[in-house]
Amino acid sequence: MKKLVTRYVETPLILRIVIGLAIGIVLGLALPSFSFVSIFGSIFVGALKSIAPILVFVLVIASLASAGSGIGKRFGTVIFYYMLSTFLAAFFAVVLTFLFPVKIPLTQAVEQAAPSGLGEVFTTLLNNIVANPVASIINANYVGILSWAIVFGLALRGCASQATKNMLTELSNAVSKAVAWVIQLAPFGIMGLVFGSVNEYGLEIFRTYGKLLLVLVGCMLLVALVVDPLIVAVSLKRNPYPLVFRCLKESGLTAFFTRSSAANIPVNMELCEKLGLDKEYYSVAIPLGSTINMDGAAITITVMALTAAFSSGVQVNFVIAVILSFVATLGACGASGVAGGSLLLIPMACSLLGVSQDIAMQMVGVGFIIGVVQDSVETAINSAGDVMFAATAEFRDWLKEGKEVKF
Repeated sequence: MKKLVTRYVETPLILRIVIGLAIGIVLGLALPSFSFVSIFGSIFVGALKSIAPILVFVLVIASLASAGSGIGKRFGTVIFYYMLSTFLAAFFAVVLTFLFPVKIPLTQAVEQAAPSGLGEVFTTLLNNIVANPVASIINANYVGILSWAIVFGLALRGCASQATKNMLTELSNAVSKAVAWVIQLAPFGIMGLVFGSVNEYGLEIFRTYGKLLLVLVGCMLLVALVVDPLIVAVSLKRNPYPLVFRCLKESGLTAFFTRSSAANIPVNMELCEKLGLDKEYYSVAIPLGSTINMDGAAITITVMALTAAFSSGVQVNFVIAVILSFVATLGACGASGVAGGSLLLIPMACSLLGVSQDIAMQMVGVGFIIGVVQDSVETAINSAGDVMFAATAEFRDWLKEGKEVKF
């Protein structure tokens, strides 16, 4: 058994995930009655979601408590990258939706409360920032976790003894080790998740909403493979694609199947460690990215709102659509504080275009139907972008210092 486990661990993780993916597809198509297989997916995602809040809280406190100086400017840089990327994602979503307008029959309705405007979105966001830290960990409120971890980390930095700081570092190392054990189970988790998706949805959603999905996924791929790499190339003045493809492979692939940015935080932190990034920096930058780096959410809000307008016969001026890009950018950054994520921000965007609330909520219903594909791709490009821009901000400093950068 020990030899078998050793051989399993020594096999490249990506190869194991691909094997698990293939097995999940085969079982989902050939043996749909084997419903117990989906349990592996539930356990894997549940384990990641459970450990991720503790990982972020402990890691951020430990990193800030013992942090050196000189990385503050880097945080400003990575925040700029996150916001720029999200806005450009929304802008190009406007352009592509105008070039390839989609009209769909709107018959589904959804009975859920949606935020009425940006004010409500950011009120919720601010309330989450000051939420009880214990409740934030229990409820996986990463805005609250991050804000309180920063407060405690800075407080300990000024008054804790070196022994306390060493203890915090050892504790963060122990949590990181536990995360590494969970990630080793990814192939089984992916197998269960793929089995569940194939078994439940099949290919039906492609027949009904194929064109809408094509526009959504096309926008996301354009941003992931052209727009974001261009930002990296301009910043580092070198070929960005080795970094882009590594982030998509090692972060995006897992995020695609877990469909959870929170669950992918441990995966992203492990990738940052492989890239040689500063732990004091990425332990804050990655959770921050999972909150404000929302390319996929901005695209979803924009495309779905414009599709609702086109489908209901509302004429949309291109200038208004560009303003929609700003609204989608700000709304996407607050999406993590809203129940239902980016889909429930569609009515807010629709109100800007003059689309009725009834039509907008029908569009939300469509969003839930296609979510198995839309949300998977959205999470993949969001999560991969977190690592890519965190790495770009640090590599930019390395190049200024004359250090060698290898992707």
